[in-house]
Amino acid sequence: MSTFFFYTLSYILISGCIVYPPTEFISAGLTIKDIFSDLLGRENEFFIQYHLRRSVITLFVHSMLPFGYICGLILFEHINIVRVLQGYHNFWLIFIICALHLPLHTLYKVLTWSTNNWSKHPIVRNLVTYCNNNNVENNNTTWSTIASDINTEYRRIDKTIINTNSVSCVIATDNWIIKVMPYKILVAHQSDTVLIVNKSDTHNMSPVTRGEVQFINIQVKPTRTGAEPFDVRINALDFKNLEDRVSRPIAILQNIKFHKTLLDRFIDNFKEQVQENPVYEFTDEVGQCIGCMQAASNVKLFKQCTTDVGGHSDDCVTCYCRPMWCIDCMAKWFASRQDENAPETWLSSKCTCPLCRAKFCILDVCLIQSVRES
Repeated sequence: MSTFFFYTLSYILISGCIVYPPTEFISAGLTIKDIFSDLLGRENEFFIQYHLRRSVITLFVHSMLPFGYICGLILFEHINIVRVLQGYHNFWLIFIICALHLPLHTLYKVLTWSTNNWSKHPIVRNLVTYCNNNNVENNNTTWSTIASDINTEYRRIDKTIINTNSVSCVIATDNWIIKVMPYKILVAHQSDTVLIVNKSDTHNMSPVTRGEVQFINIQVKPTRTGAEPFDVRINALDFKNLEDRVSRPIAILQNIKFHKTLLDRFIDNFKEQVQENPVYEFTDEVGQCIGCMQAASNVKLFKQCTTDVGGHSDDCVTCYCRPMWCIDCMAKWFASRQDENAPETWLSSKCTCPLCRAKFCILDVCLIQSVRES
């Protein structure tokens, strides 16, 4: 009995990795598109045709997973197929019938899709929406024209590809927005599509370093009759790349707030930490920030952190400069002195004063509290 549960658990884990491959499977080339690469051809040459074949193969492989489980049970003698067929184990008999029916039904579905130049395939039906003659049954070649246009644009190097997870991605070309999913792809022509950011969610990855990941949901709504709307969920840091690629403005609902760039996210985290630091009482009048010349100077570098005994070269030192910077400019200066390839270390790193080069950390940045002399 223990071997049965071990086999079942192992098969479930492997099946999960096939349906939703983790990074390790992708790196090792153990994905459907890698294993069947000879049958699929080159995505960069014939994008639409490639995904037609990929969707069919993916659907068939997934439908075979229950049947493969049954074959393993029979091979390792966990069930007696003769007694099952004789009706001694009704549960396994029903399971075997369903496991056989699923791939057979999938084959029938694929054959149905392939008739009349794949006219019934979900990908083709989505493309037909953008044909002048929307009736694919009476016009077998029109969808091929749309596919050819998409293929041509996909070959260009200036396209933007954003991987949303291991099985789907969003592609923006000169004129098209494409969402690739395991069993189909959805397309929208930019000329008649509305893009709306309607949701954002933030996930804290590390409370100590204030590391967080922010995702946004973009609703893609084609105005063309019959076109299917769809949603794309991307990392907020990828928003700028998508916005620069599409020709349509992306509307953001008023109640949606998110960081468009890594610097925006760092500035907010920087401000949150400075708010927790002690304030610095300042009696003189403050002037304009010399960084932006717009906001008033509102921060002072005042050593708060503990210096280790021995005076190491990387210890923070006292800064004697008067307040001359606003918190936004100080945050931008701090970020500009950090390692671009390790943003997770920025808040815990050190920087030097823009004027006197005194070394400080984020604990030494204090907001100013004006105090009038009596």
